[in-house]
Amino acid sequence: MPVNQRKIIIALDGHSSCGKSTYAKRIAARLGYAYVDSGAMYRAVTLAAMDAGLFDSTDAPSAELVDKLLAGISLDLRYNPVRERTEIFLNNRMVEDLIRHMAVAAHVSYIATIPEVRRKMVEYQRSLGEGKGIVMDGRDIGTVVFPEAELKIFLTAAVEVRAMRRFRELIEKGMPANLEEVRQNILKRDHIDSTRQDSPLIQAKDAIVLDNSELTVDQQMDWFMDIYQRIISDGHS
Repeated sequence: MPVNQRKIIIALDGHSSCGKSTYAKRIAARLGYAYVDSGAMYRAVTLAAMDAGLFDSTDAPSAELVDKLLAGISLDLRYNPVRERTEIFLNNRMVEDLIRHMAVAAHVSYIATIPEVRRKMVEYQRSLGEGKGIVMDGRDIGTVVFPEAELKIFLTAAVEVRAMRRFRELIEKGMPANLEEVRQNILKRDHIDSTRQDSPLIQAKDAIVLDNSELTVDQQMDWFMDIYQRIISDGHS
């Protein structure tokens, strides 16, 4: 990216297992921007709640118990040059791999519905974008976290395609997985994410929709660069 080219905020929202993280990382690398996986923050809080036993007898622990837990949680994002990835730390413990397990995925949407959790995460996310030059993916980035982002993308894909992608990802990481279980988890998360009262998953009015069901990452990058160059050239979104 030319040094004199202005930096913008790129908000990438969409359904679970659409490849948001892979896409956002590619965009960030191409532009020399910082990449932030907002979902990792909610997964880390979910892991903390699981470690505290809040899910032992229920699928949806009380907001009051989670609020108390939040007071003792600190999150930090650190770039690992050896593994060439950004890793999330929960109370100084690297949990990037642990938060990707299906057990965490099964509970994260419940944690993400709790207003106090969302408030704390949004505060942190906004602080990361103060200098712009950032690509952040999640479910409410373009609607809540950065409503004034210069470029908003809403990513979607067919459920069957998303389930297969997630299944293959888990298998490649050596994690146990069942395709139908993954599919049901995705449908469940879609429902919870889109119907929650606080910051539901909705497409921002000025977001550009990309259905990547049949697109390669390279094709998605060609699509992105065309739009990005137009925005930069025009000087506005």
